[in-house]
Amino acid sequence: MNWISNVVRPKIRNLLNRREVKENLWIKCPETGQLVFYKDVEANQFVIPNSNYHMRISAPARLKSIFDNETWLDIAVPEVAVDPLKFRDERRYADRLKDARAKTGLNDAVKLGLGKIEGLPVVVGVQDFDFMGGSLGMAAGQAVISGIETAVQKGTSFIMFVASGGARMQEGILSLMQMPRTTAAVQMLREAKKPYIVVLTNPTTGGVTASYGMLGDVHIAEPGALIGFAGPRVIEQTIREKLPDGFQRSEYLEEHGMVDMVVHRHDLKATIARLCRLLTKASVPAAMPQALAADRRLATVSSSSGSGIGTTTTATPASRRRAS
Repeated sequence: MNWISNVVRPKIRNLLNRREVKENLWIKCPETGQLVFYKDVEANQFVIPNSNYHMRISAPARLKSIFDNETWLDIAVPEVAVDPLKFRDERRYADRLKDARAKTGLNDAVKLGLGKIEGLPVVVGVQDFDFMGGSLGMAAGQAVISGIETAVQKGTSFIMFVASGGARMQEGILSLMQMPRTTAAVQMLREAKKPYIVVLTNPTTGGVTASYGMLGDVHIAEPGALIGFAGPRVIEQTIREKLPDGFQRSEYLEEHGMVDMVVHRHDLKATIARLCRLLTKASVPAAMPQALAADRRLATVSSSSGSGIGTTTTATPASRRRAS
């Protein structure tokens, strides 16, 4: 009886009361290998404190960091056919979709929100790489189009945070059709004379780069983001030459005129707000004199090409080279 009371019962009690430890309690920095407490990284907008490495961030967390008071209205996206090709490789495509939805809590790779950034109403679209690599399928393409249509209807700027490995192979030609569809939607935004700002995050490749990912009035990139069509390894194998250091990274692309500016994640909200004020000629709040000073430093370069807003971009070294 003593053995049961003193040994068995305490063990059973410990098993029942054992606290579950989160698997993601620590994060390893991909750049330095440093272990960092997850809560510290989360509080720092998923930027490693010491190395400044920008981790991938979920769509809800991105919207939370960009909108005033961390509040926004979700924009509904029309439903599209699920698995129209009945695709199957090692697993059924329908099963992969179920797993991705359970993992991320999203319906597909793009999430839309309507809210305010420093008092300016905007529509924001975020591509979540955790949802099947942010791949562009019918649902994601329709979400981008719905976001643009909402921006035109509400008369606001459209901000797109891009992160994708390209078109979704499980949808075949139907996914490739989203490239011209989204391109036509961007043109509709230009005809309405509303700004389209693209934020390129790590990674942005494939069909997304070849369509709406590179059609913005201003292109912002996060530090260290991989941006291109084909990956560097494929290019090296094709041309049989060694690529330069940092090739296809945001800093390299800024130097060569493909990206207008590289902005730290902590400064994205203020930068996007300044650009929206410049492109829409919105008044600056009286309580923000420093923003006004920054707006004056961000001089604009206008061209006569028919983008509705004069294809206005910030006068960074990249945009000067591109304008010339």
